[in-house]
Amino acid sequence: MAQGKAATVRRERVDDSVAGQRIDNYLMRVCKGVPKSHVYRILRSGEVRVNGGRVGPTYRLALGDEVRIPPVRIAESSTPAAVPAGKPLPVVFEDDAIIVIDKPSGKAVHGGSGVSFGVIEQLRSQRPQARMLELAHRIDRETSGLLIIAKKRSALTALHDMMREGRVEKRYLTLVPGRWGNALQHVKEPLFKYLTPEGERRVRVSGDGKPAHSIVRLVKRWQRFSLLEVELKTGRTHQIRVHLAHLGFPLCGDDKYGDFPLNKALEHEGLKRMFLHAAHLAFAHPLSGEPIVLHAPLPEELQGFIDHLDATESRNHG
Repeated sequence: MAQGKAATVRRERVDDSVAGQRIDNYLMRVCKGVPKSHVYRILRSGEVRVNGGRVGPTYRLALGDEVRIPPVRIAESSTPAAVPAGKPLPVVFEDDAIIVIDKPSGKAVHGGSGVSFGVIEQLRSQRPQARMLELAHRIDRETSGLLIIAKKRSALTALHDMMREGRVEKRYLTLVPGRWGNALQHVKEPLFKYLTPEGERRVRVSGDGKPAHSIVRLVKRWQRFSLLEVELKTGRTHQIRVHLAHLGFPLCGDDKYGDFPLNKALEHEGLKRMFLHAAHLAFAHPLSGEPIVLHAPLPEELQGFIDHLDATESRNHG
């Protein structure tokens, strides 16, 4: 039988990093290792008190609340794997409410699905003093670029509302094979999520899907490729990848929806990852309302491939 930590009554004061959170979710976070069933049991029995009174599991914590947490034994049967320190994540913007990082390609935003840790776990391990760090949105593991993390519950809630209402402008850069024709094109194909027989998550264009809207702008064109900027008006899973593949312009290096023989050839030319980069974010600060406009330049491996295309074209036309 695993030993547990010595159990004592705890009294916690609610600060603005957790104000607005449900008490059940709060307890599951602060009592790591305690089974969910036990958390609900101590809530039902009235052992958990807020400002001296009983509360139900759906009670939302308010700033300044005092939470009494009864003695609970936290199992230590297995030590969680340490998060490798890794290189510090590049911070593009930070204040007391949010952090925006420039996420490297190949790093998941959070652990799960065969990945034991991601950006959020690394950030928490590098900032143990932070009261709260939560993802405000997600970008695919292979995608690089701008990612917002909330440091306060109020900022997280506001950001979720803003994203749902389309008040966060997100623009991505991507490279596709072929010559894209239109300077500006709206793509409004509904997207349907499904699982493959192997249990992998996939998306396809389907009338049964959810509404999705992408605005595609032509940035530059070469003989064999086009550089596009895609603005997301909705944030569906794999939206850019599926919309463009559906139109016959799969993303270079995309291992799910791409042109696989072309991807293989591109590796030999120097492109060894999916060409998709979250390059631009514009939004009102979730707490102050101040306008924030952020840019992340193309990472070296993508800019290097663009330089290669420029050099190849000038040689061919020289």
